[in-house]
Amino acid sequence: MEAGMFDRAIDDILLRLGRTVLTLAHPDVTRTSEEKDALVKSVNQFAVCANSSRDERVTSLLAELEAAVNMHLPHRLH
Repeated sequence: MEAGMFDRAIDDILLRLGRTVLTLAHPDVTRTSEEKDALVKSVNQFAVCANSSRDERVTSLLAELEAAVNMHLPHRLH
């Protein structure tokens, strides 16, 4: 697989993962302290991967995720 195709495949996986995490960022879905801790950890881990991507869709989704978590759980992201 060519490097560009590999990067695109990774970006597509990140987008699916990020959309799933975004669903979990809704207050009706993530309620307990353990769920909230897991959500913050997931967003932080997504951010590590997204920061390596040059795909604007991935960086846009990261911003959306961070905004959703900051609204639901202020001051919890690193």
